[in-house]
Amino acid sequence: TSYSLTLISIVQQPEFSKRNQSQCHYGEIMEFFYNNSSQKKDEWDSTQLILVQVVGSLFCCFILVSNAMVIAAVITNKRFHYPFYYLLANLAASDFLAGIAYVYLMFNTGPVSRLLTVKGYFIRQGLLDTSLSASLANLLVIALERYISVMNWKVHSNLTKRRVTLLIVLVWAISIFMGAVPSLGWHCICNLEDCSQLAPIFSRSYLIFWSVSNLIVFLVMVCIYMRIYMYVKKKTSVLNPHTSGSINRKRTPIKLIKTVMTVLGAFVICWTPGLVVLLLDGLHCEKCQVMLFKRWLLLLAVLNSVMNPCIYSYKDEEMWTTFKNLLRCIGNGTRRQRSSRANARPLSSAQDTGNSQPPSDETKSDEQGILKT
Repeated sequence: TSYSLTLISIVQQPEFSKRNQSQCHYGEIMEFFYNNSSQKKDEWDSTQLILVQVVGSLFCCFILVSNAMVIAAVITNKRFHYPFYYLLANLAASDFLAGIAYVYLMFNTGPVSRLLTVKGYFIRQGLLDTSLSASLANLLVIALERYISVMNWKVHSNLTKRRVTLLIVLVWAISIFMGAVPSLGWHCICNLEDCSQLAPIFSRSYLIFWSVSNLIVFLVMVCIYMRIYMYVKKKTSVLNPHTSGSINRKRTPIKLIKTVMTVLGAFVICWTPGLVVLLLDGLHCEKCQVMLFKRWLLLLAVLNSVMNPCIYSYKDEEMWTTFKNLLRCIGNGTRRQRSSRANARPLSSAQDTGNSQPPSDETKSDEQGILKT
């Protein structure tokens, strides 16, 4: 009997391990998935972690404040009430979301990341993916808007506010969906063998899809702007010298193109290395040592959101002037609030009684005697 039980256990052991490998692990914390992906534990001491959080918080505060000012500038300045600037404000909104995502990431990184639940990790990565998708979709829509306006040789396109609103809603709908795809089922929680190394609960097939699709969009945008550049160059070369005045009047669309091309160039430079590393991780490149670049790639992503408002203000004089006016209004409002608070302060008890108490009869008689003398 004991021999038969042993034989049955030996036969059933591979089936049990196979069934255990295919079961879902939603109840596990992230340390279980980090260990499964053979990811070494981050050696963060308290000083290093505090330094990263302080410096990162300063960057994130700048991202939030500067992009909020871009949105406020577009709303308050009537010269910016055109499709291009509405889309630019939407791009600033995606950078604003990126700032929120970086704050959440900073305080849930290092040793804390291993204690996250599966839901907490999905929220952390979902915010980052949504902000990246929104930035990429906004840049693509802006590229198409610039293409339409330049092909008609106009400063701004003829898109109505209704169409611009629909485009903005579509951008955010696609971005939120792309950020939620892993939590909707495209993960490796039920198939640990397919887990990636950089994102321990994301399947490698998803990383391949994510990186390849974004790189294709990069290529499409570069092609659009190359087409715009060739058209502008050809258009200006065939015009006669006596039309130089009209060319000077048409320099504004070329200025806007330069602004967007600078933003696009910064975006491609900051995000392409990360997408390539994600692609290598998805392809299960064991010799690539993708974990060595993890922190540096995140720093590049943060710098991209810092650079965009600087590019807007440097390339667009009207935007910079509006920024200064907003800061001046904020300063004047703060001073007015301080002065109103100072005027509204109650008088001290001694001053109050001294001013409100009527003079006595003796005081009146003494004053009259002094006057008579």
